[in-house]
Amino acid sequence: MRYGEVAHFSHPQHRLRLEQLDTPFRCDGCKEVGIGARYRCPIPACRAAVGDHDLHRQCALPLSPPPPPLRHPFYPRCAFHFLARAPGAPGTRYCNACGRDVAGFVYHCRSCGFDLHPCCATLPHVLDAGSASGRVAVRLYLHPKAEAACHRCGHRGRSWTYRSHCKSYSLHVACVMDLVVESWSGVGRNKSAVGAGAAGGGKSVYDGAVVAGSGGYRVPVIRGAAKSSHASREGGWSSYWGMRKGKVKRCCEIAGFAGQVVISAVLGDPTALIAGVIGSLIAR
Repeated sequence: MRYGEVAHFSHPQHRLRLEQLDTPFRCDGCKEVGIGARYRCPIPACRAAVGDHDLHRQCALPLSPPPPPLRHPFYPRCAFHFLARAPGAPGTRYCNACGRDVAGFVYHCRSCGFDLHPCCATLPHVLDAGSASGRVAVRLYLHPKAEAACHRCGHRGRSWTYRSHCKSYSLHVACVMDLVVESWSGVGRNKSAVGAGAAGGGKSVYDGAVVAGSGGYRVPVIRGAAKSSHASREGGWSSYWGMRKGKVKRCCEIAGFAGQVVISAVLGDPTALIAGVIGSLIAR
């Protein structure tokens, strides 16, 4: 087997190849949206017939032999087992990190009954958000509970949270998931249509921004990301992403860079490159 390829039970016909693309996809494992690196079936005839088969890197795990149980510092007594589907009836399980339903691959603790999406289970505990100059603007730490109000919703409780040490910047994982789901709800819903569009000279079923290097492929912009729970002194809404013209506080600019890197982490690829792609897809 070549480096960067896996044989996976979800697609036994062909090996999946690790690819780096700046377009979003819907993972055929956990059923959640992703962007950046993914394992994909490289056979054109297969993609033309059934559409792309994509997996987050975090979802490209075998069932036999099973991977060792995952241990998470937020749940020191739990042993999370990787499963193709959560126990119980569909729609009855939710992720304890982001609060969204579990619809596919999952890490499940048989003792406590806790569930984690694969991407949520492997979220980095520290994220460095860089500024336009390339320097680290703020360092964010993952917390199981919010001790400061979320920049987007204005509340504390709800889900895991990325927060700066000074508590000036805080963003719920659930809020990030909400804005991504609202903006990219159609991504990967019709696999054959998306596959045909991508194969047809870069055409796309979406109206949105054109990603550089994608051959003209259009990606839905992320809407609602500019909303903030903090009102500006002028009486209007201050831009959470720090992109409004005029007098914009430095904290809003830093919050913008922080938001981009948190979105990229939640989508499974917490790299500066993908954070920059996310920034280009935010509706101004």
